[in-house]
Parts: sequence; C-alpha cells; structure tokens
Amino acid sequence: MLAALLVLISWQVAVDGPLLAVDPAVRDAVRQVRRTLHSTLLNHLGVALSDLGGGVPAVPVLLAGAGLAAWLARRDGRPRWWTPVPVAVVAAVLIPLLVVPAKAWFARPGPFGVPLSADQWGWYPSGHTATSSIAYGTAALLLARVLPERSGPAVRWTAAGVCLGVGAGLVWSDFHWLLDVLASWCLAGLLLLALRALLPRLLPDPPGAPSAGPSGAPPA
Repeated sequence: MLAALLVLISWQVAVDGPLLAVDPAVRDAVRQVRRTLHSTLLNHLGVALSDLGGGVPAVPVLLAGAGLAAWLARRDGRPRWWTPVPVAVVAAVLIPLLVVPAKAWFARPGPFGVPLSADQWGWYPSGHTATSSIAYGTAALLLARVLPERSGPAVRWTAAGVCLGVGAGLVWSDFHWLLDVLASWCLAGLLLLALRALLPRLLPDPPGAPSAGPSGAPPA
C-alpha cells in the first residue's frame, strides 16, 4: 500500500495530475485556520516541530540512539552487538541519496507558488519529513530491539508522534505541500518496514534467549 501510494503521488506530481488539487485546497484551508486563530504560539510551535526534521537534530539523535542500542546489546551479550552503528550510518547516508535526486528531478515549486531558481532542488518529496521519519524511526527500531519488551512500544510510538508532528508543522507553516509530506512518509515507511524485518537477523537475541514466534515475540 505504501509503495502504491508513493508511486501514485509521484506520478501525479510528474504529470501535474488532478490529485495535486488536494494541495492548494489543504494549503488554503490551513491558512484560513491560521488567520482565524491568529495564534503566535501555534505558529511558533509549527516552526519548532518543522525544525525537528532537520539534519540537526535528527541525525545526531539517530547516531546517539544507535550507540545506546549497541551498548545495551553488548551488555546483554548479543551476537553482532555493534550492528546498530553501521545500520544508523547507512540510514543517515540513504536520506540524501534518496531525497536530493528526487527533488532535483521533480523540481516542484513550494506552497508559495514562486518559481524555482536555478540553484533550488524543489519541494518534492519533503526532505525534513524523510529525515525525521528515517532517523527517528530507525533509532526507535534499534532501541526497541534491545530494550525490555514493555518499553519497545513506548519508544516506537514516541518516534511516530514526533514524525507526525514534523509533518503537521511543515504543512501548518506553509513549508511543504501535504502530498510532499505524505510521499516522504511512504518512502520512510517502506525502509522502516524492511529494517524491522531484517533486525532479528542483523541483531540476534542473546544466547539462551527464547526464540521469537511468528509475531516476533517470544512464545508463551
């Protein structure tokens, strides 16, 4: 579903298709809400949430989370305890490798409708959304793999909340179209699902631990 939605949105952006009518409708509705509320606090919050999608702080958080996950894995005696660090590095490198060429190729103007200058990449897909989702999502999956089972969902939901906040802040602040954000969520979701499936092999359980069942949890 994520792949199909990403392909659909990308195709519509490439051909300037009718689906893009969603974006100005959402932009105008958000602007009307902003004018009605006239809340400086909400406007500052939108910018602050958007900033969480920058390379700083997202990549340092990713690397710190990977370092903590590696330390916990080593403490538990897991084989290949160092795996979280290269996984985090690969995730950090993938972000610009996937996003920058797409921005340059689609060359989509932003919500203000100003034509792109020669030195601009374009707005599609959203780099801040992809950065936050891949960085925080990867860190959360790595930590959830080595933390006690009861702590894993809290870490994953916290990361998901931050990523949703970044996307909402970008749309609220007129920094991105809604479809830019949705496409980056789809892209990040595909990568995170692949990582979640691979993690049990990349970072095995400690020797003597109960083997995981089909759902990934130890059998009852």
